[in-house]
Amino acid sequence: MPGRRFSVSLSSLSLLLLVSILMLPVFSIALSWVQFDSVASGILVQMLQTVLPDYAWTSLVLCLSVALGVALVGMCTASAVTLFDFPGRRVFEWALLLPLAMPAYVVAYAYTDFLQYAGPLQVWLRDTLGLSGRLLPEVRSVKGAVLVFTVALYPYVYLLARAALTERAAQLMEAARLLGAPLPRRIREVALPLARPAIAAGVALALMETLADFGVSSYFGIQTFTAGIYKAWLAMDNRVAAAQLATVLLVVVAALLRVEHVAQKRMRFVASRGGQHSGADAAPVLLKGGWAAVAWGVCALPIALGFVLPVLFMLRPLVQGWDNVPWAQFVSWTASSVWLASLSAALATALALGLSFAARCQPSSLVRSAVQLAGLGYAVPGAVIVVGLLMPVGWLQAAAPSSGAGYWVTATVLGIVWAYLVRFTAVALQSLQSGYTRVPVSLDDSARMLGTTGAGLLRRVHWPLLKRSVAVAGLLVFVDVMKELPATLVLRPFNSDTLAVVAYQLARDERLGEAALPALALVLVGLLPVVLLSRTLRSK
Repeated sequence: MPGRRFSVSLSSLSLLLLVSILMLPVFSIALSWVQFDSVASGILVQMLQTVLPDYAWTSLVLCLSVALGVALVGMCTASAVTLFDFPGRRVFEWALLLPLAMPAYVVAYAYTDFLQYAGPLQVWLRDTLGLSGRLLPEVRSVKGAVLVFTVALYPYVYLLARAALTERAAQLMEAARLLGAPLPRRIREVALPLARPAIAAGVALALMETLADFGVSSYFGIQTFTAGIYKAWLAMDNRVAAAQLATVLLVVVAALLRVEHVAQKRMRFVASRGGQHSGADAAPVLLKGGWAAVAWGVCALPIALGFVLPVLFMLRPLVQGWDNVPWAQFVSWTASSVWLASLSAALATALALGLSFAARCQPSSLVRSAVQLAGLGYAVPGAVIVVGLLMPVGWLQAAAPSSGAGYWVTATVLGIVWAYLVRFTAVALQSLQSGYTRVPVSLDDSARMLGTTGAGLLRRVHWPLLKRSVAVAGLLVFVDVMKELPATLVLRPFNSDTLAVVAYQLARDERLGEAALPALALVLVGLLPVVLLSRTLRSK
C-alpha cells in the first residue's frame, strides 16, 4: 500500500512537472521583474512618461465600450429568442452563433475595404451626390474597433445568457405572469437578475479576447497596451521591458478570469436551486405586428453586421481579382496551416486527455494544481506567450551560446507548437472534463473489481464513452490554431506562412483583393465548430 501511494505521488508529481514546463512562458514573464536591467528600466520610465498612459487609456476605453456593446447585444438577442416567439425565431437561435466563425481581424479587413475613402460605398456616394472629400467617418479608429469587437464577440454573452434564461428564467417568468406582473417588470425583476452572472461571464470572455487581439488594433493603428508590449520588444529591442509590461496585462487578464470563474459558480448555484424545474412548459410570449418586426430586427442586425456583410464585402474583391488568385501559394499556405493545426490539436488533446484521466483516477492536490495550471493558458494573450517563450531562450543562449536554443524555438515548429499548447490545451481540457462528467464513477469501480486498472481503464472503459468529447476537443483546438495570429506571426518557421499570417500581411499592404481568399478560408474553417455547437443546442 505505501508503495502504491508512492507511485501515485510520483506520477502526480511528474504530471505537475510536465505542465510546469509547458507553462514556462507564463512563469518567465513573472520572473522578468527579478532580472534587473538598467536599459529596460530606462525604457519603462521613458514610456511611462510619454506613450504608456495613452496606451492604457485607449485600452480602457476600448474594453469598457466593448463590454457595454457585447452585454447589450448578447442580452437583447438571448432574451428575444428565449422569452418571445416570432417568425424566424428557430433560425435565429443558431444563426446568432455565425459571427463566432469570423475572426475579428477578418471583420476589420472587410469593413475597411468597403467603407474607406477609396471603397465602393464612398465612391458611389460621391458620384451620386456630386460631392467630394470623405463622406463617412474613418473606420480605422477606436470606434471602428469597438464595432468590430462587438459584432464578433457578442456570441459569448448570447450563448451563456441564452442558457441561463432557458434553464432558469422560464418557470419564474411564467409564475410572475400568473401573479399579474406585466412583461416589462417580469424582464426587469426576473430575467435580468437571473442572467446577470451569465452576462458577467460572457463579458469577461469577450474582454479577454479583446485584450489578446493583435490583428484589429495593429491594422487599425490603435495604440493599445498590447502595442506597447510589441514596441518595447521589437522597436526598442528589449525583451525584459516587454516582459515587464506583459505582466501588467497578465494581471488584468487574471482579474477577468477570476470574474468569469465567480460568475460561472453563481450560475451553477442558481442552476442547482432551480434545476429540478424545467422551463419546457412555460411558453414564450407570442409577438405580432410591430413588436415581432422589432424582435426580428434585433436578431437580424448583429448577424448581418457580424457575418453576412463581412462575407459579402470580402467576396467582392475576391471575384474582381479572381484571375490573379495565387492558387499555388494558397495551397501551400493551407497545407502549412492544416499541418500546424493538426499537430497542435493532436498534442493538446492527448495532454488534456491525460490530465483529465489523472484528475479522475488520482484527485490529489498535485493533480488538481496541474489541471488548474494548464487551464490558465487560454486567458493568456498570444503576445504575452511569445514574449514569455523567448525570455528563457535568451537566458539559455546567454549561458550556453552553442546550445542552439534560439534556432530550435524560432526556426522550427517547436516554438510555435509550444505556444499553441500553452494557449489552447485549456480548450481541449474543458471539453474532456465536460465529457468525463457524463461517465458514471460506478463504471470505474466495476472495472477495478474486474481487474482493469491504469491504462486499461482508459482504453477499455473511458475511451468508448469519450470519443465524441475527444473529437470535439480536437476540432476546437484545430480551429483556434488556424485563426491564431500574434504567436504565429512571430514564431512560425521560416518559409512557412499560414492563412492567418498571409491574410494579415496582405491586408496591411492594402492588397485586400489578395487577402480575401485566405480570410474567407479561415471563415469557412471557423464554421465547423459553429455548426457543431448549433446542432448541440438544437438537440437540447
